[in-house]
Amino acid sequence: MFVDSVELTVSSGKGGAGCVSFWTEKFVVKGGPDGGDGGRGGSVYFIVDNNTDTLSALRGRNHIKAENGKPGEGRKKYGRKGQDTTIIVPPGTTVVDVETGEELFDLLEEGEKVLFLEGGKGGLGNMHFKNASNQRPTYAQPGLPGITKHVRLEMKMVADVGLVGYPNVGKSTLISTLSNARPQVANYEFTTLTPKLGVVQVGDFDSFMMADIPGIIEGASDGRGLGLEFLRHIERTKTLLLLIDAANYREMKYQYESLLVELERYSEKLAQRKFAVAITKTDTFAVEEVNKLTEKFLSDIGLSANKTLNKFKANPEYSSYGFEKDFGVKLPQHEPLFVIPISSVTHLNTEALRYTLNDFVKAVKEEEQEEA
Repeated sequence: MFVDSVELTVSSGKGGAGCVSFWTEKFVVKGGPDGGDGGRGGSVYFIVDNNTDTLSALRGRNHIKAENGKPGEGRKKYGRKGQDTTIIVPPGTTVVDVETGEELFDLLEEGEKVLFLEGGKGGLGNMHFKNASNQRPTYAQPGLPGITKHVRLEMKMVADVGLVGYPNVGKSTLISTLSNARPQVANYEFTTLTPKLGVVQVGDFDSFMMADIPGIIEGASDGRGLGLEFLRHIERTKTLLLLIDAANYREMKYQYESLLVELERYSEKLAQRKFAVAITKTDTFAVEEVNKLTEKFLSDIGLSANKTLNKFKANPEYSSYGFEKDFGVKLPQHEPLFVIPISSVTHLNTEALRYTLNDFVKAVKEEEQEEA
């Protein structure tokens, strides 16, 4: 089961109490106080692990608590420290305080270990309170309590390219064609109920991560369909690939504009995200029809063939990588970097798409590094 959001109550351990004790030994008349200190309570840590890809292991665990510190003992013996608790989460997990709504941590890097709640300090034993005027202290400190927080863990997939489109536009077929992912593929809407990740290999040394996001429908940003559950995953993707179904009963312009509207309503960041467009299921048309559909789509969204940075002609034999590209140009908002007709069934332009997406991702990463 895919679980991308869980709520937990998390507590660190209570510190152990200090001990009240007096040294009593044969032939020792004035032993004095010798109560040891209590041990510190256990702390709670978050650890990011690439081998974990869901939050399902935390499902049903209502309260996660670190061990309490042990109390001190006589003969100046310190209590044992409580055992720490680690919560293992996948990369892309956000920790949110349920009470305040504040985002506490954004866990992205493999192996990252973050201290969340520190254990309570152990109490001092009575040996610390002896002085000239009080040579027989009969009290010790109790341990400090641990910290309890009610948190929500939300997993947002980390990917370089996120596939965005209506249900049954060919997202699963495309990611299974380009990558090592094997999602369920069927001829009905909402085949994909959980996001899927796939690694797209480009040559021998390059690769990028692609995410297949479940279909978005009108009103997804308001909670309709699966929208709110999985729109959060698109936030993590560096670039977006909008898939427009040429054979869908919805007009291509309508699909394009409604997807942009839903993304913008959900997040202002998504409205500024760079994106490209792939026109899918072109194998149901002749080559001339595909070119006409592409020209019409470009015209409908206010682009011309000359204005588009990359213009692809549908060609069943096209499998090379040799088109012009200029990723240094900053495009206006809501203008795609390129528009390409593809078919995952006949592999029309899929290799061209593989290579240009790789360049697209590299350009965005370089731009982010320059800005940083």
